[in-house]
Amino acid sequence: MRFFKTGPGQYGEGDQFIGVTVPDTRRVVRTFKGISLGEVYQLLQSPVHEDRLAALLLLVELFQRGDEAVRRDIYELYTNNPEHINNWDLVDTSAPQIVGGYLLDKGRDPLYDLAKSENLWLRRISILATFTFIRNDDFDDTLKISDILLDDQHDLIHKATGWMLREVGKRDEQVLTDWLDTRYSKMPRTMLRYAIERLTPDQRAHYLGKKRGVSR
Repeated sequence: MRFFKTGPGQYGEGDQFIGVTVPDTRRVVRTFKGISLGEVYQLLQSPVHEDRLAALLLLVELFQRGDEAVRRDIYELYTNNPEHINNWDLVDTSAPQIVGGYLLDKGRDPLYDLAKSENLWLRRISILATFTFIRNDDFDDTLKISDILLDDQHDLIHKATGWMLREVGKRDEQVLTDWLDTRYSKMPRTMLRYAIERLTPDQRAHYLGKKRGVSR
């Protein structure tokens, strides 16, 4: 509970845990592949964190096996229920597959609405969804949404955005450094550190030195 910040005023305030490990949750999920979407939705509404994780893993499974109509229903259920997808692990294990997967061959406008939401988890979904695009060597939306999130005040958004930028750099370092060159001075420190993690020591020193105002 401390790890997921469930104390008063923290981002996971009030969340309930029963102590089931993620591998055990995944083992349970594998035995219920024939579950209906309605049953998964009921599970998603549980106050217990592990129940909601199981529901999201089941949604990913149903999405990957479903036809276009099923995928649309799962995407809509997912994006309409952020109050149940309310911690970073829940977002990270499902947003790329469901939101990114659904929008991969469609217009990306919904992501920009999510990125501008007051809801922390919708904002994290917006940037994590682009992981699927990155894996298909499509970086444009990651960079544009990162621009929107540059001024975000929450550390969880700084980390997620920096992580996705780092993934872009793993695919195409030049795309990342071109983006960084005009934005590093405005980036939150955590976001910058995550983004440059895979660069060379000299490159990291270059960006961090500039961030401190040190000429090199």
